[in-house]
Amino acid sequence: MTKILIVDDHPMFREALRSAVKFSRDDAEILEAGSIEAAHEAIQAEPGIEIVLLDLSLPGTTGFEGLMLLRSSFPRTPIMIVSGLDDPKIVHEAIRLGAAGFVSKSVDKATLAKGLSEVLSGSVFVPPELAQKTGGSSEATDANDIADRVAGLTPAQLRVLQLIRHGQLNKQIAHELGVSETTVKAHVSEILRKLNVVSRTQAVIKTSQLDFEAIIGDDAAPSSG
Repeated sequence: MTKILIVDDHPMFREALRSAVKFSRDDAEILEAGSIEAAHEAIQAEPGIEIVLLDLSLPGTTGFEGLMLLRSSFPRTPIMIVSGLDDPKIVHEAIRLGAAGFVSKSVDKATLAKGLSEVLSGSVFVPPELAQKTGGSSEATDANDIADRVAGLTPAQLRVLQLIRHGQLNKQIAHELGVSETTVKAHVSEILRKLNVVSRTQAVIKTSQLDFEAIIGDDAAPSSG
């Protein structure tokens, strides 16, 4: 059974989306939330939630604040945006910030079903018509490849990557680990090279689908050594 959380402040749309989800996943357990705060509470209370369907336009949030809050709090829970705002720039930015998919509120049931399947399998999904507008089709995350690359990092690099994922800057990481900022910069450069990414943000996005804590075990526990 797939446990899905729908986050939208309009009850009528939540009901319509619930119906569309049931079309492809009749046995799905569907939870609902009308705000980011309620979504946060629901994910904490229901750790088995496998995917969040999130509207960008929610009361109390602006732009991508809701997405960023849920991504930072629950980095291993994939989020698919279901929005009436399907401007190519918005789609591109949502994916850049770590959304696992993006579909319009006017999407047909078959496309929504395909999106759910791809995101749940670890891919990133944008319908072809939206992908073309954003400059090309989205690429699926190769979870096995990135896991192998993470496994190739040294214990020190794993510690640094862990803190990058927690949003810390080089100066903060240096203080946390008891090393120089120059050493941290060197580690960051090697991490980006080994993961084959060009930025810290991309490194976080690429590793977001992994059970990172299981991979690093105790090796990445902060230390002063």
